[in-house]
Amino acid sequence: MTSVFFCACVACNDKNEEFEIVDQNPDPNPNQTYTNPVFEPVLADPSILRDGDYFYAYGTEDDWGPEGGHKLVPIVRSTDLVDWELVGNAFVSKPTWKNSGGIWAPDVAKVNGKFHMYYSYSTWGDPDPGIGLAIADKPEGPFIDQGKLFLSSEIGVANSIDAFYIEEEGKKYLFWGSFHGIYAIELSEDGKNLKGEKKKIGDNHLEASYIHKKNGKYVYFGSMGSCCEGANSSYRVVVAVADAILGPYLDKNGNDIAKGFHGELILEGNTVDYGFAGPGHNGHIMTDDVGNDWILYHAIPKNNPLLSNGASRRPLMLDKIRWVDEVWPQIENRSPSLSSRNVPEFDN
Repeated sequence: MTSVFFCACVACNDKNEEFEIVDQNPDPNPNQTYTNPVFEPVLADPSILRDGDYFYAYGTEDDWGPEGGHKLVPIVRSTDLVDWELVGNAFVSKPTWKNSGGIWAPDVAKVNGKFHMYYSYSTWGDPDPGIGLAIADKPEGPFIDQGKLFLSSEIGVANSIDAFYIEEEGKKYLFWGSFHGIYAIELSEDGKNLKGEKKKIGDNHLEASYIHKKNGKYVYFGSMGSCCEGANSSYRVVVAVADAILGPYLDKNGNDIAKGFHGELILEGNTVDYGFAGPGHNGHIMTDDVGNDWILYHAIPKNNPLLSNGASRRPLMLDKIRWVDEVWPQIENRSPSLSSRNVPEFDN
């Protein structure tokens, strides 16, 4: 994977200043709190799904070492987004349509009554990674592999990883890409095949795409910078907004993220040594029962940045989103929360 290290967004500044956001909708139960992270030791590149009373989170294949061993796409679940329990692995065995690689950045959605996992199959520096599909009857799996959707060489997009699935106005779409352009393509009705031509959505500074519909607009979330250099990681999240699902996605100054290194910065690492570096690759935004929105993502604790195998430790993080001018998300201090926060409000 290629990494970029520049600050591309309009909202960036050299001082990394923190700021306070006045909460216009305070949580009604201040006696229940949580502190980040909400799941350890790692749940990288999380995808979040709600089904019934549970939220399910799926993460990149990882070796937790003595803290849990190898996980072939770990699944955790929670009733409140705060207390998570390990369910197990999504796969019984690794898909075989590539000779080697890891299963990265799974995105899980309910499609036609089944649970579809669109996943990346890649290694670091892989010249031809691709995206595959696995399907399960239950969110807990097991997910049965359906094979590849495409390789990078077949779709004409280098480093084709980080899939994101969305349905809108009766159509199914797949977004993907990592530092070689963000692209979107329509899928067939069953979600198993490509349909039509790909369209460029973002430039070469982005990966980890996610789109959230808010007040009739489409809010694009993407990550930029280095994801996995321990305490030195520069990963951060930028956003842009569009009137249509296929864009163009614009920042506050009207710059198209497909035509340059643009985007509004909403989340970056803490400046303090005991904070978190490289927050990013957020999952689906979840809404609690009183209407508050919550973003889940991974970040690297600066005071304990590595797993026993030397890989970056990327636990699951949770923070509240507030909306400005109806469509622009903000996170308090524009960085992971370090002190206790009120928990999401759920009746169950």
